[in-house]
Amino acid sequence: MAETSTKPYMLRALHEWATDNGYTPHVVVQVNELCRVPPAFVRDGQITLNISEVATGGLVIGNDFIEFQARFSGKTERISVPVGAVTAIYARETGSGMGFEVESVATDVAEPREQASQTDVAADDMPASDSKSKRPSLKIVK
Repeated sequence: MAETSTKPYMLRALHEWATDNGYTPHVVVQVNELCRVPPAFVRDGQITLNISEVATGGLVIGNDFIEFQARFSGKTERISVPVGAVTAIYARETGSGMGFEVESVATDVAEPREQASQTDVAADDMPASDSKSKRPSLKIVK
């Protein structure tokens, strides 16, 4: 049996760290065929997602997928991205975080689970990225 990746554990830990310190955790995702994101917010093949508790509903950072509901331009969207497609997680306020290599798409990873309801979401509009803000410098971790 193959060893479990440390990436989802690091994502959960840094999400918790950012939240505990009052920061807003964001993930940068290299969009691929398994990503379920609004295409209008994808720039240069990437999307930056606010994964704070305030901006998401039903957030689950699983070992294979990050799944939640959020509002984009006033419309609730169900978001699902493979953990392997995440290239970084950082705190918006400080830029502190961690970068990752994009992992190849696993053929044995099941599609994300479907949730019954897409209503009653406590979420804010999330821009794909703020090109005017200074992008954080992150270290690649293998």
